Amino acid sequence: MTIILTSFRFHRTVLALALCAAFAPVQAQTDADETKTAETTVSAGVGVVGGSSADRALFGQYNGLRNHSAAGMLGIDYSLRKPETSTWVEFQGSNLLGDTRELGLVWKNPGSWKLTADYGELVRYDPNTVNTGLLGAGSTTPQVVVVPPGGGADFDLKTKRTSLGVGFTKIISPRLQFAVDLKSENKEGSRLFGLGLICSPLITPGCVGTPSGGAVLMLPEPINANHSQVEARVSYALEKLRFSVGYYGSFYRNRNDTLQPGLGTLGSPDFLSLNQQLALAPDNQAHQLDLSGSYDFTRTTRGTVKLGYATATQNADFASTGLINAPAGVTNLGGQVNTKLAKIGLTSRPIPKLSLLADLRYQDRDDQTPLANYNIVGAGASALPATNLNLPNKKIQGKLQASWQFTSDYRGTLGADYESIDRGVFTATSAVSGFIPLRQKTEEAGVRAELRRRLADDLSGAISVSSSRRDGSNWLQGNSGPGITEVADPAASFPSSTIFMPTLADRQRDKVKLFADWQPSEKLSLQFSAEEGKDKFSAPSTYGVQNTRMNQFSIDWGYALSTNWAMNGYLSQGVQTLNQSRYAGYVMAFDNTNLGASIGATGKVTNKLHVGGSLSYVDDKSVYAQTLDAAAGAYARTLLNGGGLPDVVYRQTALKLFGLYELKKGSSVRVDLVHQRTSVNDWAWGYNGVPYAYSDGTTVTQSPNQNVSFIGITYIYQLP
Repeated sequence: MTIILTSFRFHRTVLALALCAAFAPVQAQTDADETKTAETTVSAGVGVVGGSSADRALFGQYNGLRNHSAAGMLGIDYSLRKPETSTWVEFQGSNLLGDTRELGLVWKNPGSWKLTADYGELVRYDPNTVNTGLLGAGSTTPQVVVVPPGGGADFDLKTKRTSLGVGFTKIISPRLQFAVDLKSENKEGSRLFGLGLICSPLITPGCVGTPSGGAVLMLPEPINANHSQVEARVSYALEKLRFSVGYYGSFYRNRNDTLQPGLGTLGSPDFLSLNQQLALAPDNQAHQLDLSGSYDFTRTTRGTVKLGYATATQNADFASTGLINAPAGVTNLGGQVNTKLAKIGLTSRPIPKLSLLADLRYQDRDDQTPLANYNIVGAGASALPATNLNLPNKKIQGKLQASWQFTSDYRGTLGADYESIDRGVFTATSAVSGFIPLRQKTEEAGVRAELRRRLADDLSGAISVSSSRRDGSNWLQGNSGPGITEVADPAASFPSSTIFMPTLADRQRDKVKLFADWQPSEKLSLQFSAEEGKDKFSAPSTYGVQNTRMNQFSIDWGYALSTNWAMNGYLSQGVQTLNQSRYAGYVMAFDNTNLGASIGATGKVTNKLHVGGSLSYVDDKSVYAQTLDAAAGAYARTLLNGGGLPDVVYRQTALKLFGLYELKKGSSVRVDLVHQRTSVNDWAWGYNGVPYAYSDGTTVTQSPNQNVSFIGITYIYQLP
């Protein structure tokens, strides 16, 4: 069987074929045997939303109502079963008149074969409004034109995804099965992107610059790419042995190779050499083969194994994409990363009360990308060439676990975990920017314990605690030129202002979790969870991230008022804190608190009228508590005296109501009402009503208060 994916420009043909496949059997039912059972439900309606486009920025991100005040709604659900041939056809279509339409077809003979096809579209509108003088915004050749902030034209950033998938599964025999899936997705549009450079003749010869000596420009990234995936698997099973062989392929093609900004025609100052080209995401592909299986040594002991090999390449040609100044004799990156994977596991229950588990996983990522002098270290007469950096990675992960069934209700578990990462030998010919310390190896070991109470009577739950410790090899210090030096005593070798990466630093992590499910009566049920965690970093410096903390609490409940009415709701709160400091800068305690709550009810007013609704609230607040480092300069002190970083706050209240009335058997009408109030305060894009402005006058804004009301009416008809 051969399946070919073609361009999405033929998606109307795909839709027509799907509709024919779904509805052709309906006609056959009228003049064939009556043993066939068919069910068809069609829904059609219209939705109207109030408020301006700015009010609908968040509400209309994915439903197409950002720039439209009304939208049609159409959906279909069709099913046909043929008992005499054991075949089953299902077709579903949702939001067929909107920007997020989806089509799905399943045609199968259970126990023999299954064919699936799906088609989908998704349009995302960026909630920010861009006002710019940029000509050709969203293209590969935008032209920069200076305008006063707010003096340009509004430009909508949006992306559209169009996907098509086909799958086929064949059960060749009770022991042998074959499956293949093909997926392809086109993505078009533009998203927030930009360019910032110090405007210096040492970096960009001939650059005039601005009074501040630099420029930041908003240049939307033009998107026109395709990502296709292929997955195939053959599975075979014996009485004790089961295994499968699989292939996965990923193919990314970007039709936009470079972004080539230039100056407009209105006498813009030469911020920087805009004739330079910016490389966009290059074409790449990956192939993976794997073998996985299991073997039952005894009735209570099973072993598992998985072997895999993958290769990913990126060899887009520099010249064909318009990129210049490549190293002599180098026509493309020739990027290649090969990954080997091996995993073995064992589960056993030697006695009825004891369960054992062991896993060992090894992954070797070998970066074989050729080295070439792409970089320059230093400036002027002291400038030195430097190559790209190879990033190999070997990771070993192990897990041991034992569980004991104390009673029929209580079960305890003890476990140990281990992880080792070897980042390989540093590429000596590459350069490290500044004096950022690196580390070749890190190791982490941890233990955990859990006590679980199985569901008995009206209560079940679990409590678990875990603790882990990470350390590693000696630190590596970047030289003034290419290469690094291993440091035995970092406190003596590194400057006191050095910041060590938290992903490499020694770390102590502790966690505790609690979960409970309680049903005190037939009408009331409660689910409760809580979690607390702390990370403490031990680096040879008082700067950088020192510690973090998180805690989370949530409770969900449901209550049956009667046989016709029920209520439900939840309350949750999560807190994340991070303490860090920077030399000659700020000592900051970052605190993020997220609060969510909801209450809802559903019920039957009469046999024909069903109603329901919910009221929800979300409050997300980020607080930056700042003080000054002892070595802070006048600039940092001036900023902090002005108040420092303000809070970032996001709040949303949403009221949703619906009513469903049965007109007659097989037909009903549904009414949905939604009112949503959102407030956004993010200093990154504006403060006190003043939007962020790029060097050419482009601004990015979002309405701080957004109020939206929506009403939708849908007619639902079920064919007899």
